Amino acid sequence: MKFKTFAVFVGPSVLMMLLFIAFPLVSVFLQSFQVTQPVYETVEVETCTPGFLEQTCVTEMSSVPKLDEHGEIITTTTFVGLQSYRNVLEPDRAWAAIKAFDWRGLQTIDFWKALRFTLTFTFITLPLVIGTGLAIALAINNAARSVKGPVIFVSLLPFIITPVIGALSINWLFRGDGILTAWLERMLDRDIALFAQAWTIEVLMMIYRVWHVAPFAAIVFYAALQTVNHDSLESALIDGATRWQRLKYIVIPHLMPLIVFVSMIHLMDTYRAFEEIVGFSSQGYVISLQWLTYDFLVPDQAGNRSVSRASASAMLTMIGIAIILVPLLKRTWRDHRRSH
Repeated sequence: MKFKTFAVFVGPSVLMMLLFIAFPLVSVFLQSFQVTQPVYETVEVETCTPGFLEQTCVTEMSSVPKLDEHGEIITTTTFVGLQSYRNVLEPDRAWAAIKAFDWRGLQTIDFWKALRFTLTFTFITLPLVIGTGLAIALAINNAARSVKGPVIFVSLLPFIITPVIGALSINWLFRGDGILTAWLERMLDRDIALFAQAWTIEVLMMIYRVWHVAPFAAIVFYAALQTVNHDSLESALIDGATRWQRLKYIVIPHLMPLIVFVSMIHLMDTYRAFEEIVGFSSQGYVISLQWLTYDFLVPDQAGNRSVSRASASAMLTMIGIAIILVPLLKRTWRDHRRSH
């Protein structure tokens, strides 16, 4: 292929990746080493009480942001090195808690609290998504041809629903006097408050994530099941192999590249969990790394945002994603070289 033709096809994609991925990433990386603050000036502020004949005015000194000639707040940017990362990680408090085996103390630090939930959420839901998706795919594959279409449609519904809407739906089913909460209370003959403690909220979040993502894994696996070598399956059947043995030694090895692919997508997506925190309103009990980054960007009472801390938190999240993807990427590269 000529370079000009190649550039015409690839150029727009490269340009979009530079504009929406590379440049913002470089910007976030640089901002994590800088702190931008408004410049304040001290001015006299006169405050008067309401009234006409006996109005009282008091003059006091107050600090207000300094404005330029266009009415914009003047800011100053300072290079702070790794200070923003230290502010997020709080290594001194964290190390003291680790040395004292003080798990509760470590969980009072927002970053480590968010990291604990993110890792737990990611690695518990991963095998559940793979297993549930494979079970759905096998069910679709073994269903009668007349019902395959409706079964595929119904199984894909959770994945089609907008994530926040899906999380809110699960929330409403279990919160307060929700339908499922009322049913459980009637069955167990006791009051249930699933949103009054952290671990039950986490369980509901995991149930929602598996319910939402498993259909994606199912449709990928179902497509791959159409390419399984039927001669191998028939030979195994003639040799007396059970259904589990055929699944273990023929089907799963055939699906392994796609299992790795789904695992990578799931790990990247789940490590950036955010919709669950919003949908379940769990900020008081459970937070994720992505939520922590968002929280730093929420303006405080003075209207200031911790952009530097948010940038540091975002970079730490990306580093975490890269670390958990290394084993899968190494396996993919090894399989690629072996096939050549």
